[in-house]
Amino acid sequence: MNKTLLWMTGTICSFTLMAVAGRELGNLNTFQILFFRSLLGLIVISLIIFSINKQQYFKTTQFKGHILRNLFHFLGQYGWFVGLATLPLAQVFAIEFTVPFWTAIIASIFLKERLNSSKIIAIIVAFIGVLFIVKPSVTHIDNASLIVLAAAVFYACAHSTTKMLSKNNHALTILFYMCLIQLPLGGVLMLSHWTAPNLVEWGWIGVVSLAALTAHFCMTKAMLTSTVTTVVTLDFMRLPLVAIVAFLLYQEPFGLLSIFGTVLIFCAMLLNFKTPKVNR
Repeated sequence: MNKTLLWMTGTICSFTLMAVAGRELGNLNTFQILFFRSLLGLIVISLIIFSINKQQYFKTTQFKGHILRNLFHFLGQYGWFVGLATLPLAQVFAIEFTVPFWTAIIASIFLKERLNSSKIIAIIVAFIGVLFIVKPSVTHIDNASLIVLAAAVFYACAHSTTKMLSKNNHALTILFYMCLIQLPLGGVLMLSHWTAPNLVEWGWIGVVSLAALTAHFCMTKAMLTSTVTTVVTLDFMRLPLVAIVAFLLYQEPFGLLSIFGTVLIFCAMLLNFKTPKVNR
């Protein structure tokens, strides 16, 4: 099996589970969720690094790069969780999937990745599929949608920075600094909005934390096997999956147009895999 596809399958499943957990935590303040995600993640990653006796993974020569990546990622996560609490899940993911457009531009400028015709067509076809699924209307654009759109731009910046860091940092190192840097950000910002979680909410916080780690670990691994643009185009597969999950759990509709959109996204994925791979 293609390694990129394998790692992206793990990424997609993890983000979908994380989205469900985020919806279930809608009564908690977003900064509080981000704080506990970082805290539990920091503990788990540190234990893993010690258990495999790879203490060198705690070190990095690109600390400024990690700070930059995690400022972008923190803002993206904030907007994403705000959207999960207020918008239909498929709509949140669809808006988020403007990320490939922003990523392609950023990666072509700063990482010198070439955009060939196949990749451009794949992104356009997949985005058309997104439009069929969410059936957008200018009358339904609200503040939450704009926040998620801004989150997509921040995610694109984070993806490009991850690609840069992944060349000289192990995936566990990137995850460790993600939790370490974002922990105080969430901690300070949650202080004025503290709400004590109940037992069920603690369970969902654990799901968010673990799913975030596996999602970013798989995403980082995927970026080592292909280009940023290829990875985020494959990430479109999250949308049909989350649309099905949202229909089963929350009765959010998934009609014929949504099915047609899903088919288009599958076609875009197949087209994307006809592009040459990066040898490393």
